[in-house]
Amino acid sequence: MEKIIAGKQIDVTEEGFMTDFGQWDKTVGEALAQESSIQLTPRHWEVIAYLQDQFKQEVPLSIRKIGKSGVLDIKEFYALFPNAPLKTATKIAGIPKPVSCI
Repeated sequence: MEKIIAGKQIDVTEEGFMTDFGQWDKTVGEALAQESSIQLTPRHWEVIAYLQDQFKQEVPLSIRKIGKSGVLDIKEFYALFPNAPLKTATKIAGIPKPVSCI
């Protein structure tokens, strides 16, 4: 299915996760963050870059793995992305919903 995000036609799943990472850019990320009522800060962008890097390396993501990453702890992750942090952060990052998310 397609959705207009930041003025671009983007392929998404029924839950709104992008299906083609190549369509992602910072303006799309900012628009997705606004949908989740998140104002992106430089710290958010650092976390998004980490998640995208893990995705490119085909590393499965989980809250536990992020907590052990050294990039941020779980408490900060929840502070940056309240309400389902992994699901929200990966959606903003333009990567598929992690298998560990319900």
